[in-house]
Amino acid sequence: MSVGDAARAAPPAPSAGGGPAGGPAAAAPWRLRTAANLVTVTRIAATPVLVLVVMRDTPSWAAFCFWAALAFSDAADGWLARRRGPSASGAFLDPLADKFLVLAALAAMADMGKFSWAPVGLLAGREVVITGYRVMVAKHGVSVPARRVAKAKTFVEFVTVGLVLLPVTWPSRVTLTHLSHFGLWFAVVLAWASGAQYLIDSWAAGRRPVTTGA
Repeated sequence: MSVGDAARAAPPAPSAGGGPAGGPAAAAPWRLRTAANLVTVTRIAATPVLVLVVMRDTPSWAAFCFWAALAFSDAADGWLARRRGPSASGAFLDPLADKFLVLAALAAMADMGKFSWAPVGLLAGREVVITGYRVMVAKHGVSVPARRVAKAKTFVEFVTVGLVLLPVTWPSRVTLTHLSHFGLWFAVVLAWASGAQYLIDSWAAGRRPVTTGA
């Protein structure tokens, strides 16, 4: 879960054990026609353009600035969500947009030989599992706040892609390459750790399913 979808999350309801922390929360209204959702859908629609830019112009300032704009637009839809109120559709779509953008960029980079497919595949597998889980439990209308590890995962992914796109030679391209590879594997660890935490939270709340935010 990133800055944008954090703003969309509904306030937590009492857990199965009667406490507010970690338990399922009442979902916000499912409103599709919101300004925040318009930004989110635009981000998703920009995914094919991002792939083309990455494959044609990596590294370059044009590619880096385009990526930065897409990353910071997540904060924009979060700001809009805070002003207009959260929605269940926004809480679902916003992290989905992050996944589309990150995985598309990483897949394009793997195809170019910037990364191996192993960490990209592990990230994609995690996202498929967690997103499928969210879809499965969406009908229950419950949600839990994102853990810090999930927010950190999204941040590390954004930075990792940015390092590959950054057209600088200082301290060296080799150093930036090593940093980006470390960042990618660190994101994999954070991704699966946060996924496991969602399952633990679900079990701790009385084995009731919970939706996730990243």
